[in-house]
Amino acid sequence: MSREGRRVTSLRAALSLVDSAVLAPIYRDPRGRLRLVFIRRGPHGIHGGQIAFPGGRREPEDPDLLATALREAEEEVGLEPERVEILAALPVIETMATGFRVAPFLGRLNGAPPTWRRQETEIDEILEVPLEDLTRPDAHAVEYWQLPGWPAPREIPFYRIGPYKLWGATYRIVESIRDYLETHDV
Repeated sequence: MSREGRRVTSLRAALSLVDSAVLAPIYRDPRGRLRLVFIRRGPHGIHGGQIAFPGGRREPEDPDLLATALREAEEEVGLEPERVEILAALPVIETMATGFRVAPFLGRLNGAPPTWRRQETEIDEILEVPLEDLTRPDAHAVEYWQLPGWPAPREIPFYRIGPYKLWGATYRIVESIRDYLETHDV
């Protein structure tokens, strides 16, 4: 395919991406450690079994993508929007393989960590991960993976969180959070 053909194909793909948003909840535990809140999706769907932040596609009633992130966090983990102080709108992530344009928001939880209410039809687990666990040398790795729809294996960086691998768009969002935290106090 010519360079022009690739550009047109890329433009078509970008125009057809589904707008979505995620909330990356962060808080200090009683010991003063920063923790990020992740979910592990249920086994079904395009992101089945993956580690992610609470979030999803924008609905027509959402006035903006921040509203999408807050609505989804409330639906998926029971986090009331008034408990969240938005610290940053992080760089948008495009997932060309799955067709999403993801707007991530970093939100500090006010008060004590909530009692989570997991949406059982979509979420298998809620994970409260100390940020320091993601900075350990053994937490980060790279492997070659061959996934459906990929023409060849690709080098995939990921974080180990217990028995799970955090990769893809969520990995890129965590990298943005780490960059943000280098220059901002939380």
